[in-house]
Amino acid sequence: MSQQMIDLLVQGTWETLYMTLVSTAIAYVIGVPLGVVLYITGRGGIAESRVVNLIVGVVVNILRSVPFLILLVAILPFTRLVVGTTIGSTATIVPLVVAAAPYVARMVESSLKEVDSGVIEAARAMGSSPWQIVTKVLIPEAGPSLLVGACISLATILGYSAMAGFVGGGGLGAIAINYGYYRYQSDMMLVTVALLVIIVQIFQEGGLKLVSKIDKRTR
Repeated sequence: MSQQMIDLLVQGTWETLYMTLVSTAIAYVIGVPLGVVLYITGRGGIAESRVVNLIVGVVVNILRSVPFLILLVAILPFTRLVVGTTIGSTATIVPLVVAAAPYVARMVESSLKEVDSGVIEAARAMGSSPWQIVTKVLIPEAGPSLLVGACISLATILGYSAMAGFVGGGGLGAIAINYGYYRYQSDMMLVTVALLVIIVQIFQEGGLKLVSKIDKRTR
């Protein structure tokens, strides 16, 4: 493999990491509040509201049900409005966030549902406000589960970023498509796949080790 190809793979790896990490961070900034709202406004929640829960739930479900490649193309005008272009790793962040935020919201909602209801009732009995219950009880208690969800989300968003290569998204996905698919360079395809697998394993193993350190249930 030539030095030019190695440099291309290094650049593609950094672009993939950039897209994945930034998209995940922004998706969690949006998805965590949405997940909290879905949980606390649900049946029996500390701020039960059927209307709010229905509206947020419908929006989340609609976005989650659209295949990523279709969503990627459908929101091209929005992507151009936000970042000024539809090509490149930065442009790919926009559809990645739109696709991942609803997914994160459901992951967060699921994690919060694992919190022992007795802990929540104890906090309410002591006069804690809904905000205090969310920030001092729900989020800390669901911390390990939320971290596991973050690892899963990272792997999912990484897969999405690879698919974005079909429309000039950049990263390892674009390299695999441009060289491995269009130019029939199977060695480039295999290398990019191997790099993607390695990145996923690093995220997964690192996250699980961190969970084992902070999870009180394993002590």
